Amino acid sequence: MKLDSVFRVVFSSFARNKVRSFLTTLGIIIGVAAVITMFSIGQGSKERVAADIASLGTNTIIVMPGALNQSGIRQVAGTASRLTEDDVAAIKSQCGAVQYVSPEVRTAVQVKYGSYNWRTQMNGVYPDFINIRNWPLESGRGFTDAEVRSAAKVCLIGQTLATNVFPDQIDPVGKIIKVQNVPFTVIGTLSSKGQTAMGPDQDDCILVPFSTVQKRIIRSSFVGVIIASAASSEVTEEARQEIYKVLDLRHGNSSESVSQYTIGTQTDLSNTAEKTSKTLGMLLVSIAFVSLIVGGIGIMNIMLVSVTERTREIGIRMAVGARERDIMLQFLVEATTLSVAGGIIGILAGAGASILVSNIQGWPVKISMLSIALGFGFSAAIGIFFGWYPAQKAAALNPIEALRYE
Repeated sequence: MKLDSVFRVVFSSFARNKVRSFLTTLGIIIGVAAVITMFSIGQGSKERVAADIASLGTNTIIVMPGALNQSGIRQVAGTASRLTEDDVAAIKSQCGAVQYVSPEVRTAVQVKYGSYNWRTQMNGVYPDFINIRNWPLESGRGFTDAEVRSAAKVCLIGQTLATNVFPDQIDPVGKIIKVQNVPFTVIGTLSSKGQTAMGPDQDDCILVPFSTVQKRIIRSSFVGVIIASAASSEVTEEARQEIYKVLDLRHGNSSESVSQYTIGTQTDLSNTAEKTSKTLGMLLVSIAFVSLIVGGIGIMNIMLVSVTERTREIGIRMAVGARERDIMLQFLVEATTLSVAGGIIGILAGAGASILVSNIQGWPVKISMLSIALGFGFSAAIGIFFGWYPAQKAAALNPIEALRYE
């Protein structure tokens, strides 16, 4: 029996049972659409997280203060900061693999300009901070080492803060704003970095000289965190070990009540994010594949029903010369065609659902050829796998008994 004749018989069967054929493919459609959607959201989220980590800067190393231990109860990280500007100076002078280094201290502040005000985050840093974060200026200039030493009342502001405090596209550079009622001169604006995948808006900030925040805002001599940048990605781990040695010499590791500090790198963040993304992706795809299996079982069930309904037809075909392999091919092609048709519709539905989710929820999505190939391939494989038994059962029918079947 020629293949074109097989397809004519198959499509004739579909035409006689349009609704049943559609309902049979529905499980495959849902499964493939789920696979495409899950892959797209997962891949998009992975790239967004990678971009967020990259936005932290180039080859970034972060020294976090330790956690205070009170009566055997560990507090949150940062409750036991004993890091100082002297530590920063030591890292800068003694760590050859470190290119830039800056202390950082953060506090929430209220910013006012005229009748406008906005609550934002103030970061006290050194001039090297914008190099570490790879954060170019939109306009104006950065502050200098001399301004840090003199605790000058100058600042750089992010785009979100600029938009909310300086309406009508007023140029902020040169304007005087009040931060906690302390006047600051805006000397520059930062370029936009956007919102992270976790939610925080990186542009909602104000950068000021580190000493200015210490002396005029929070009145503390300790450093919140130390942020540094290795000379290259190849020496990031070397830079971390150098920082460990310097801080160990300065602080030691003998304290029982205080864990002095922890040092993390961009690589640590990337590895953690990648592991989390893979775990979540496997979970979502597993759920989608369950839908495909359920759809395949539905195809097998309908094909078995079809074999029973068409037993007499099969007997007639055998009586006029159809061989067992012709009957088997007919039902196998029918099952595979149903599954592949469902897969194609599922791919289109999954792509549409991904775009819809992106537009409504604002989630990042990326429709990859890999997800489309997997969806199509699995739908075809499921059609063959679950169509094999009904096809074999049809081919094994006794022609005489099939002709007698009512």
